[in-house]
Amino acid sequence: MATESALHQQIHGIYQDHHGWLQGWLRKSLGCSQHAADLAHDTFLRLLNRTDPVAMTEPRAYLVTIARGLVVDFRRRRALEQAYLDVLASLPEPEHPSPEARAIVLEALVAMDAMLDGMKPAVRQAFLLSQLDGLTYTEIAAELRVSVRTVNNYMLKAIEHCYLLAP
Repeated sequence: MATESALHQQIHGIYQDHHGWLQGWLRKSLGCSQHAADLAHDTFLRLLNRTDPVAMTEPRAYLVTIARGLVVDFRRRRALEQAYLDVLASLPEPEHPSPEARAIVLEALVAMDAMLDGMKPAVRQAFLLSQLDGLTYTEIAAELRVSVRTVNNYMLKAIEHCYLLAP
């Protein structure tokens, strides 16, 4: 418990010394003060969720490293949302989902994107060819120019990866 208190005190000091600077850096990067405030908050939440002491000689560099990852995730999520909204815009009005359904679909898309992003490129490609295009392992092997056994290994890795990340 004493270690946790010391960690929180350390993070509190880092917050006081660098929060304003980090939020300014994010505002320049994102062009939006609200999103910058959200991501600065999320950056410090990541620090608070740590269980081990934060040994940093350059706190700003450390904070930027965390914040850059959050910016990448934020931009990826925004691109997914925009692609989904573009598809919705092409549908006739009666087929538009409710706001609740849209939120559920967007949440699922973000989760799937994160899951796929964690796979090696060849594994991800084999998985998508199988699941989205319906190709057989033989067809995937021909497409990727690998053996059927390699495709089988890719699929095992993909399924294991999905299983380990599933809630």
